Amino acid sequence: MKGLLLVGVVALLVGSSAQSQWYGSANNPGGGERWGPGPSFLPKGAKLAVISGNPGAAGPFVIRLRFPPGYAVPPHSHPADEHVTVIQGALELGMGANVHSRTQILHDGASIVAPANMNHFASTAVGATVQISMRGPFAINYANPRDDPRRR
Repeated sequence: MKGLLLVGVVALLVGSSAQSQWYGSANNPGGGERWGPGPSFLPKGAKLAVISGNPGAAGPFVIRLRFPPGYAVPPHSHPADEHVTVIQGALELGMGANVHSRTQILHDGASIVAPANMNHFASTAVGATVQISMRGPFAINYANPRDDPRRR
């Protein structure tokens, strides 16, 4: 019985630390978005709010990211389709592992899907707030491992 209890406590702690990369922001049904620092897998400067679901668990989730002017996310992919909608600002998005690939600029209300396992990259000159809908658990794989902020 003690062993089972210990396993339960360890599982709870591991689950809590996995959720903490999302800065502990569970859904906030009482009123609006709760913004916190972006997770460690993004370059510094982003802000994040969890709108629904749990990005660290299996199943659908929705998050919002705020990028300051001059922000960029290097080429990367995800194991699930990523649905991106620009809420405010302008986001320059390109598909491929090379940032010199052709890009398109998405403005307020525009959306795009980055298919699972397809490298893509984003930047903003003026700043942007985007909404991302995916199926979790969330994972990100940088095309060039040196670009991964978790390695610093």
